[in-house]
Amino acid sequence: MAWDEWEQLKAEAAKGRSAHMRLNQLPADSGGDGSSRGDLTVRQKDLAAIGSAAHELFEDFDRYSDHARLSSMKAAGGLKSEGFALGAALDHVAEHWVDQVQTLLDACAHISNHLRFTKNQHAADESYIAGALSSISQLDQGFDERKDG
Repeated sequence: MAWDEWEQLKAEAAKGRSAHMRLNQLPADSGGDGSSRGDLTVRQKDLAAIGSAAHELFEDFDRYSDHARLSSMKAAGGLKSEGFALGAALDHVAEHWVDQVQTLLDACAHISNHLRFTKNQHAADESYIAGALSSISQLDQGFDERKDG
């Protein structure tokens, strides 16, 4: 970009003719009373399916990826022994395959574990809230009984 072009763009921006950022939002007539929930909804069965798929991928990929690595290393050894440069390249790929597999397995385990933790934490929160509300309700009843008596 030439200096003249830069100066022209700065002048246009200063005049307000440049593109402006606009945030997406709900229309003003939607009320804003919390009655509209938007279109993002997550249900427990959806989260369970994601966690299950991540766990299944973890189990299967761990098993099958090792077969691919061993086959690639065997092929690389055969190609190298025959003097093909491709053998060294394939050996390099097989070595890095281990790191990539571990990264994917870690991600799958993280997803599965996080969803399990979230489910358990929400259940604990629900139990705590129910207990707190019950306790408050009992206090209110006791207060009403003392007031009436």
